[in-house]
Amino acid sequence: MPFYTKQGEIPSKRHIAFKKANGELYREELFSTHGFSNIYSNKYHHNMPTKVIRVEPYNIDHGQEWQDRLLQNYKIHTAQLESSGNFFSARKQHMFNSDVAMYTAKVTEDTDHFYRNAYSDEIVFVHEGEGTLISEYGSIKVKKWDYLVIPKGTTYQLKFNSYKNVKLFVIESATMVTIPKHYRTDTGQMLETAPYCERDIRTPKLQPGTVKQDEFELYIKYGDKYQKTILEWHPFDLVGWDGACYPWAFNIDDFAPLVGKIHLPPSAHLVFTANNFVVCNFVPRLYDFHPESIPAPYYHSNVDSDEVLYYVHGDFMSRSGIESGSMTLHPMGVPHGPQPGKTEASIGKKETYEYAVMVDTFAPLKVTNHFKSCLEKDYNQSWLE
Repeated sequence: MPFYTKQGEIPSKRHIAFKKANGELYREELFSTHGFSNIYSNKYHHNMPTKVIRVEPYNIDHGQEWQDRLLQNYKIHTAQLESSGNFFSARKQHMFNSDVAMYTAKVTEDTDHFYRNAYSDEIVFVHEGEGTLISEYGSIKVKKWDYLVIPKGTTYQLKFNSYKNVKLFVIESATMVTIPKHYRTDTGQMLETAPYCERDIRTPKLQPGTVKQDEFELYIKYGDKYQKTILEWHPFDLVGWDGACYPWAFNIDDFAPLVGKIHLPPSAHLVFTANNFVVCNFVPRLYDFHPESIPAPYYHSNVDSDEVLYYVHGDFMSRSGIESGSMTLHPMGVPHGPQPGKTEASIGKKETYEYAVMVDTFAPLKVTNHFKSCLEKDYNQSWLE
């Protein structure tokens, strides 16, 4: 997705005959976005990607809406939530609206089945675990604290080296997940002032195509529904592809944070954008250098956005008692900020050591029964002294 890439064997022009050694045609598939008016890739299959034996309904219940929740600040402990299954069945939904949905997952088992999210781009943040993302486009080695950005419609598998402690934070986006425009030139190259660049982005490496006929199970998510599609041919049968729409990986440790003379707002930590929400991340950084600066964030009301923080690791200067895997929801119209005493304690500090992923939505979020089941009681009263 970020830039043009070419792998394997492809013909000299698009949409011309591309033949195998035996004279048969390779099958070209245009993987396009926004109709035919935005980024795309051309994939060359050994077999038609349309050969489906049958389609069956399938059910996975990720969570139901908590209907009567009140408008207040919330904190949850996702580690308390029982979860098991493979990289897609283990997901438990916590928050959602028409633009975005957020899940956590404890992945406990492998699967050789294939998965495709037909309606949403996915950002899979690998909180714990190492392995491989395998798709039609090839393989990407997966590291702890990787963001995996997977365009909608991509058929993929996510395999881990061990399933003892695999944790994922998953963000679904109804629109394209992309690099912020102000990080890029008019032609798409990342600017010198951007906090990460093309060298930090890892792209798929095409593996030899698997040309195998059998019954292959592909699980497709479309909205809140699933189906099982039985394919006649193995879907990873590409001889080559080129284009700018494909899965890619970026590690949170490769983000170079901005530092200011006074406290910078969260938008300075922006990492991805989509329609009606953004993703920021907080990483270890030096504090502000004004002699009277207050490093802790000021109290604020997000009157146009709901703010979600997923806490990854470290010491969080604005609040004590934060556990890895905790999440907070600070909804629009309700002020929030540092715990009592934390503002004063931050004065004079020179640096912070914290990792967190933040999602700011520009429409209200709904929450689920999974969210309700792991609430921290009285978090909304934690500012009382």
